[in-house]
Amino acid sequence: MILEEITPLSEKDCLYIVDRHKSEFQFPLHAHREYELNFIENGAGVRRVVGDSVEEIGPFELTLITGKDLEHAWEQGRCTAQDVREITIQFSPDLISEATLNRSQFSAIRKMFARAEQGLTFPMKTIMKVYSLLDALASEPSSFDQFLHFLKILNDLAESEEARVLASSSFAHADRDKESRRILKVKQFISEHAAEEIRLETLASLVGMAPSAFSRFFRQRTGRTVVDYIIDVRLGNAARMLVDTAQNISEICYACGFNNLSNFNRIFKAKRGYTPRDFRTIFRKKRVFV
Repeated sequence: MILEEITPLSEKDCLYIVDRHKSEFQFPLHAHREYELNFIENGAGVRRVVGDSVEEIGPFELTLITGKDLEHAWEQGRCTAQDVREITIQFSPDLISEATLNRSQFSAIRKMFARAEQGLTFPMKTIMKVYSLLDALASEPSSFDQFLHFLKILNDLAESEEARVLASSSFAHADRDKESRRILKVKQFISEHAAEEIRLETLASLVGMAPSAFSRFFRQRTGRTVVDYIIDVRLGNAARMLVDTAQNISEICYACGFNNLSNFNRIFKAKRGYTPRDFRTIFRKKRVFV
């Protein structure tokens, strides 16, 4: 079972910030309703698990998570450093109201929060841009100034054009309510029929477009091809079944719309970095509620 963390953030506080030095990563896979920004320095080799994304991080790491049910953890992996710095910032989803997020000045942050429902990791260029603010945040004596600095960090992160989504949308149960009606209609159909053969012509007809025009439209609106999105949904469903069920890998392969086991294993490893068997092993480590 996944750890449901009860964070130390109180209703009276804007932020909960902890700045610590450690040599081991022992906190298990967990989830919580609070948003979390996690920074790691000198942690090369640490294994980051966010939903069905499992990756080894480099010397610097900065990831934002806003999905309340999105499992995540940073595990020891191959890290051998004896002094790793970790700064964790947790804040309520209600910290910035919906009305404020809908203002033009906060539109980039609103979009970033939506993407971070699947976990969002930032490149080195962006990390270096906010490093000094992160470094000083925990020791800032004024809680008001601390909050202002944090808003500046969020704004700088929201401007990053190279931030990368981690978990697949189907695994993370990402909210799609803010997408256009046509895209929502197509994604809903894909979600409901992911285990079946899905033809481009069928999807295009749902929104009254020619297949070639629909392909361009979908890529412009989502940044991905239709085929890539369908594979992402199927892999997310497969990852969820690997975690939540005892079905064997062959059964999961065919249940999720893949018609060839070796092809499923190859695609899963290429996209997730691990074979389905190894992925299941990682997630079946003991996970505890606190």
